[in-house]
Amino acid sequence: MSKRENKEEEVLPTTKEVEEPESKKTKKDGEKPEKEADVPILYQDPPDKLTSSSGKKYTLKVTSWNVDGIRAWFKKKGLEWVNEEDPDVLCLQETKCAEKQLPAKIRDLAKYPHKFWACSNDKEGYSGVALLSKNKPLDVTYGIGEEEHDKEGRVITAEFPSYFLVTAYVPNAGRGLVRLEYRQRWDEAFRSYLEGLAARKPLILCGDLNVAHQEIDLKNPKGNKKNAGFTPEERAGFTQLLEAGFVDTFRHLYPDTPHAYTFWTYMMNARAKNVGWRLDYFVISKGLLEGLCDSKIRSSALGSDHCPITLYVAV
Repeated sequence: MSKRENKEEEVLPTTKEVEEPESKKTKKDGEKPEKEADVPILYQDPPDKLTSSSGKKYTLKVTSWNVDGIRAWFKKKGLEWVNEEDPDVLCLQETKCAEKQLPAKIRDLAKYPHKFWACSNDKEGYSGVALLSKNKPLDVTYGIGEEEHDKEGRVITAEFPSYFLVTAYVPNAGRGLVRLEYRQRWDEAFRSYLEGLAARKPLILCGDLNVAHQEIDLKNPKGNKKNAGFTPEERAGFTQLLEAGFVDTFRHLYPDTPHAYTFWTYMMNARAKNVGWRLDYFVISKGLLEGLCDSKIRSSALGSDHCPITLYVAV
């Protein structure tokens, strides 16, 4: 059993995501099977753009990464990659670790003197987010201010002089969609929370939002329409977030780019085949679009079943 299948929350995606391609399935009598491509189509991250379309050079670089257990990620040299990427702010999700249990090299990391951690109140080794910054925020808060949604350590908000930065690990709808109703309540409450922040100053949201918004955002949309992360309800929730005045930065810059995924199940060699989902996002207020330089998917970075993503923006 995959380790992502042994907890109610961590079942996304199911084995349906790695179903055989149409070319390998049984054909009707008289049909010839299509020839399967010899080499998987991998996403090629283009060169970083450091200037926006309006001519503004980036002033902020943020990296977000679902590490699927920060202690395991550390052993897989994830921190070495971060040191090379060198973002101004590092946001992590699914840390599965209380602050006192962190590896010392992370807890004492001098490059990021301002570190903030949130973990589940009820379940050890479950959920959890972190925000590490070179610059000191004006203020930091945890959760979204609603008890129902703040028990699992899923949100940290840092206020800086000209913007808010929110890192989030959105709840999974679960196998059999057992938490779909809860997920819909979360989506509504979280959207309201973000709208309240954005009314005060521009906002950047990053993290594992546990939804593939469009068919282009996962390898096998046809086989996953009833699975967590690609249900009509979850996709509609993300649409409503965008309609509330926010922008999916990657799709804004790369609207038609296929095969760009941020998560691959450990099963069936999915990553090597690039059978994946785009679940990790940078979402920004429309007011920041003028300063948007680039939104990157670092698909070659290893250390987790997710890859990191990086935002360049002038704020």
